[in-house]
Amino acid sequence: MEVQTVYYSSPLGILELRSRSEAIISVLFTDNSGESSESLLLTNAISQLDEYFAKKRTTFDLPLAPEGTDFQKRVWGELIKIPFGQTTTYLKMAKRLGDEKVIRAAASANGKNPIAIIIPCHRVIGSDGSLTGYAGGLWRKEWLLKHEGVSSQVDLFS
Repeated sequence: MEVQTVYYSSPLGILELRSRSEAIISVLFTDNSGESSESLLLTNAISQLDEYFAKKRTTFDLPLAPEGTDFQKRVWGELIKIPFGQTTTYLKMAKRLGDEKVIRAAASANGKNPIAIIIPCHRVIGSDGSLTGYAGGLWRKEWLLKHEGVSSQVDLFS
């Protein structure tokens, strides 16, 4: 299957969006842009990102097909359940996966999320409320949470 790619200038820098077989496979921060493909799906994704950044959208309606292990996909499925403007902790996420002992594995899977923003891994914080780890950089995580109106640990999703 041919991979389609488009580059999007967001308030947080350039995002590289990739799709295959009518599903988004990645949204990653990048320092460079390249040649973009023509794709109705990627055009729709950019439109939805525009709406998100304009505070006109709180959820995304796009077909997603992130590539990863079954466990990673379970973690990413849990991330999608975290509502806009709320956060959860790695420990709570591990408990939702059925075993608090998988906290490190869940954190690792969170860090390997290939679809930034749309699969909202930025909504996972440390148990003490700290902004721990974000592949796009902690400044982007902080920006996204402020953009969504998250002000403190009181915004936790259980």
